[in-house]
Amino acid sequence: MKKTLLAGLMFSLVIFLSACGKLNFDSGSGSTSGTKSSAYQTTGAVTSDMYQGVIKNGRYQISSARGLTLQQNTQGSNTYNIKSMENGLLNLSKEQFSPQKYVFQEGQLLSTSVARNWLGRESSSNPDGLNPKDNGKKDPDTRNPIYLQQVLEQDYMVDSGDGMKLGGISIALGLNKVDYYTKTQYGAQFSTTISNATLTEKGEAMAKKVVERLRKMNGVSADTPILIGLYVQAESDSLVGGTFSNYTVAKSGTNLGTWQNLNEQNEVLPVVGNNKALNTNVANDFSNFTTQINSFFPTLAGTTAQVHYVDKELAGMKITINTQFYGETEIMSFTQYVGTSANKLLPSGVPIDITIQSVQGTQAFLSRANGDKSFYSHIFDSY
Repeated sequence: MKKTLLAGLMFSLVIFLSACGKLNFDSGSGSTSGTKSSAYQTTGAVTSDMYQGVIKNGRYQISSARGLTLQQNTQGSNTYNIKSMENGLLNLSKEQFSPQKYVFQEGQLLSTSVARNWLGRESSSNPDGLNPKDNGKKDPDTRNPIYLQQVLEQDYMVDSGDGMKLGGISIALGLNKVDYYTKTQYGAQFSTTISNATLTEKGEAMAKKVVERLRKMNGVSADTPILIGLYVQAESDSLVGGTFSNYTVAKSGTNLGTWQNLNEQNEVLPVVGNNKALNTNVANDFSNFTTQINSFFPTLAGTTAQVHYVDKELAGMKITINTQFYGETEIMSFTQYVGTSANKLLPSGVPIDITIQSVQGTQAFLSRANGDKSFYSHIFDSY
């Protein structure tokens, strides 16, 4: 049962939000004061490295500004940016806010109107805009581009004895490496490419303003730790999301502390055109895996992998296999074969998720956590 639940959680990529079917009421992981206005519980956690989520007055606490992240994302239809930023910020936060001490809560400080103003351009009507004023120019090299595309808040709560209080804040600033725009409404699309140096300079300046503003908000004390990371979005036609370039922690006041650089890369396998794989060994392993499963089930519609590297070392893979199978026994046999082939041919020692799907939806899911020796699987029944 535990493995089935975990598979479902990993597949949905919402590992910290899922209702695991068991609420925790003891004071060590969340408490209730017995009054409706301040009653807190937690969702419980499947594994020790996952955050429990906050339930207040019987309801999960959603972020009022979360939908704005989607609405403001004009980077084509690249939803990978959104997922990658959320999961990346969560992983950064674990280093600062341990899941053993802190409980996760969707951002409650940034309202929809505040987030919208921050994402807008600075102007006489919007002095809070973090993007530069429109200089009226349309040329890609002379216009003032939109640097900040998304903002994401995550809150981390601690037990206060009679409830919970804010123990830390994480903020991701989603920055455009390429800013897409039109010169006229509904006109042709143009783009401005922004250098890494400029993006870092602008992002760090925005981060300082964000910390200053957060310190003035109700519930944020002068010594509430604030983690803030700069996330560089992938381009609109990319099949992977972007990565965090650097982050810092403001432990007190408005002093940002030292920025820590991150060396992360994403790529899609197989590579296309004249592109060269970031790691030849990983690319060859994936190629051998796809050849193996294609030789056994020749009616596959395609297999791709999203690969993540940290400091040039493989950190994880997410593989998608598109099939034309419709029979339950075919799906069962293929899933077993995929698991056997993955164990034998794919890199060991890193987490790997494999989703088997058709036009009718997801058929099966396989996963191997970091340190596990074999894959476990779940086949989704049609009834």
